[in-house]
Amino acid sequence: MTTVDIHARPAPAARSRGRAMSPVVRLSACFLLAVVLVALLADWLAPLPYTAQNLAARLKPPLTEAGGIVHWLGTDQLGRDILSRMIFAVRTSILIAVMGTLIGAIFGTLLGFVAARMRGSVDQAIMMVVDAQAAIPALFLALTMLAFFGNNIVLFIVLVSIDGWDRYTRLVRGLVVSEQQSDYINAIEALGAGSSRVILSHLLPNIAAALVVQATLNFPGTILLETSLSFLGLGVQPPGTSLGLMLGEGRRYLLNAWWIAVFPGLAIFLTTLSMSLFGDWLRDRFDPTSDRH
Repeated sequence: MTTVDIHARPAPAARSRGRAMSPVVRLSACFLLAVVLVALLADWLAPLPYTAQNLAARLKPPLTEAGGIVHWLGTDQLGRDILSRMIFAVRTSILIAVMGTLIGAIFGTLLGFVAARMRGSVDQAIMMVVDAQAAIPALFLALTMLAFFGNNIVLFIVLVSIDGWDRYTRLVRGLVVSEQQSDYINAIEALGAGSSRVILSHLLPNIAAALVVQATLNFPGTILLETSLSFLGLGVQPPGTSLGLMLGEGRRYLLNAWWIAVFPGLAIFLTTLSMSLFGDWLRDRFDPTSDRH
């Protein structure tokens, strides 16, 4: 009679099937792909110029016709087409969030490598800065910087990038310190490989998957920071448009023109939710220590 080891780990094939995309994750991935396509093709998809005003057609509800044009999502307080504005708002918000995420990831990754490779007092100083950053809310820091230096798009993107760079630094430092203790790294360094070759050819490729996963998990927070600042009137300024700016403009018309705020808010909610679900799946898919199915 044979016995079964109940503590045995699942076979690789079973583990791979356990991490297969669920229908919800597939739907999230499709939605994110649609968002990217809308951002890239905004100039061709928008039915009207997003700044075009028509006061005679102001506050028209969705699916109504004004001036021979069907406004699928209605118009705002200045008669501007909500659908056209949302298409360009998605482009602006996604662009700022992507740039902010990339800047934060690059900056945090560099600091993580420096801390792990230098160690000693340099490591301690960097981790003290990381702890200080983690203790200060990103929104509060961004509001303070905008109050002192004013608002422009370059500064705004830099401020958006401060949300989460400390997580990259902690992650990279921990992974690199662990990898540096591996036998293959010791063998490569014993053969005379320089620090740059060890980092670019061996350490960075081995932690790249973890960085991608962290970026997908950090992206929702970044886009929420951008929309929060724009909602408060401190981000993207008219005549530009973003999802947060549209949401802020529509809050005064919730009782008689709900569509001005609801559609941008729904876009923010679905985008952040989809990215969170997709990032969580990536973490389970590429984390070799994860047994969640």
